Order: sequence, then structure tokens, then C-alpha cells
Amino acid sequence: MNLQTQVPLKPQQHNQLDYQSEVVLIGSCFSENIGNKLTYYKFKTLQNPFGILFHPKAIETIVNNAINQKEYTEQDIFFQNERWHTFDAHSSLSSPDKNELLNCLNEAINTTSKQLKTASHIVITLGTSWIYRFIESDTIVANCHKIPQKKFLKEILSVEEISESLDAINSLIKSVNKNVSILYTVSPVRHIKDGFIENQRSKSHLLTAIHNIIEPRDKTYYFPSYEIMMDELRDYRFYTEDMIHPNTTAINYIWEKFNQTWFTNDSLQTMNQIEIIQKGLAHRSFNPNSEAHQKFISNLQEKIKILKDTHTHISF
Repeated sequence: MNLQTQVPLKPQQHNQLDYQSEVVLIGSCFSENIGNKLTYYKFKTLQNPFGILFHPKAIETIVNNAINQKEYTEQDIFFQNERWHTFDAHSSLSSPDKNELLNCLNEAINTTSKQLKTASHIVITLGTSWIYRFIESDTIVANCHKIPQKKFLKEILSVEEISESLDAINSLIKSVNKNVSILYTVSPVRHIKDGFIENQRSKSHLLTAIHNIIEPRDKTYYFPSYEIMMDELRDYRFYTEDMIHPNTTAINYIWEKFNQTWFTNDSLQTMNQIEIIQKGLAHRSFNPNSEAHQKFISNLQEKIKILKDTHTHISF
């Protein structure tokens, strides 16, 4: 008896991820779930240098600014609720110190610019088609930073606008890194504050636009995170208490599907070795001075040494 519908997935035939890959992850909070997994397994990653970005226009702005090496100045930031912010980035970068924020933004620009040029894979997770336009400057913002909503216009991006934005993102990235693989996915996090129907409209716009622009021959791909959550994990037991975000079980499930599709066999074996080491490092002995524990530590260090001899960038 089959009690679950399965999203059909085939292993990626070309441009798979391995331990030589350099991965940049940009986008909604689900990109951080995947990014945290990649970090745990010691892949070379850059994860959301400007914080969580929910919609395509915000990602386009950051990619454009990074490739053109924009320098942030006082004109790009503002003071609100005792902190300095920029409309281009998430509030996690905000600071009570103006110079600290500017330094952080310009360091993020430099890092992102370098990584976009050298990355083997860029994973872009789109969360919503809904945007907020700051009325005073007529600009689309990445984050409202708790400024009163009356100062913004709320709009939904059309499929055509999203397609144009994604085309621009691809072209910008390919202009400095023609061999990179760009992998799109749609976040399974539901933005029901926009409304239930509005969330469905939003996700459908994203999905249609992505499929308008992906082309494996151009090394642009799609991974069905959203579909796996909606079809294979169709039950509230796979959500956190807010009934909106995927819980740990769901994240692990989607991660396993990602593994089966996008990782080489050699990298999967290395990941198993790293997981053994990570669990060993997390182990807390009742008797740290015992002979058995000292032998355990010695064996663990030997495993780390063998792994680092093969993958020099790995550190624990």
C-alpha cells in the first residue's frame, strides 16, 4: 500500500556538487536551512551575505550591486528605532553604529563579488512575489525594517516581471562567471500573512517564472523543494508550531532528496565520514579522563587527520 505521492526525481547527470564545489546561497530563509546543512558537512559556502532576501527584485539588486562593486555610503542608509538600516538588506545586518553598518555592507559587497566570480554553483531560493515599494523614493525594498506600512505600496510582481528579473540575475552572474551552475528553488515556507489565496498566487507566479527561464543547456536548473513539501509532506506534523515553517524532520527529508539528486557518490561517502566525526565531537563523556574516552578521542583525531589530508579546506 502506497500512502504517499512521490515527486519524481532523477540524479543530476552533469555539474553535480562535490567537495571541490564553491557554493553561494542567496534568498529566503529556506536557503539558510540548506546552507546550514552544507556548512555542517564542510562544503565551501557563502550563505546570504546580505541576510534573508525574500523576493527576486531584492536578489537582483544585491547581485547587480556586488558585480558592479557598489560602495555603500551614508546616502544608502537611514536611522530607525535606534538602529541604522539599509533597504537593500535584512535587519540582521542593521547596527546602532552607522560606520559599523557601512563597513559590514561594503565587506559583504566585496565578498559577494569575489564569490560570484569563482562559484561553481549558485543556489537561489525565492520566497514570495509580493514586494513593498517605498513611496518617498519609489524604490522596491528588500526589508521594511518596521517602518509604518502606510509609507509603502504593496504590490505583486507579475510572471513577466519575475522572469525579466531572473533573466537579469542570470545574465549578470554569467557575465563574470560563464561556467557557473545556477539552481533555483521555491521556499516551502508559506507567507500566509499576505493571505492564503495571496500566498498561492505568489508561489504560482514564482514557479511559472522560473520555468520560463531555466535551461539545463545553459546550466540553469530547478529543484522542487516546494513540491516535495506540498505533496510528499502533506501533513501538519511536518511543520513547526507556527504551522508555516517546515520542521527539522521536513528539512532533513528535503535535504536527503537534494542529496540523492545533486551530490556525487564520492561526496556522499565523504559526508558520511564527516557526520561520524561531527557526532563524535558532539559526544559528551561521563568520564572524560577514562582510558576508553581517551582512546575514543585519539581515534576521532585520526579520522579528522585522514579526512583533512584529502580535503585540505576542511576544519573542525
